[in-house]
Amino acid sequence: RPSGAGQPVAEEGPECPGPEEPCRRRLRTAFSAEQISTLESSFQRQQYLGAAERRQLAGRMRLSEVQIKTWFQNRRMKLKRQL
Repeated sequence: RPSGAGQPVAEEGPECPGPEEPCRRRLRTAFSAEQISTLESSFQRQQYLGAAERRQLAGRMRLSEVQIKTWFQNRRMKLKRQL
């Protein structure tokens, strides 16, 4: 397992630097088991995080707010598919 779990593997950005350079997409984030456990327990308490909760969780876990937001969106979709 990589020691930098939770960190992006490629540069961020849907924006394109120029017409001669291709757009670079952010690769999937590999969350550690501890991070997943924390995210799951937060999700069990509250399926929708407000900005303050998201900011606090991101700071505590050393992830970006966008990573937290995306994880929660994906987790809600997973729950919806299971129903």
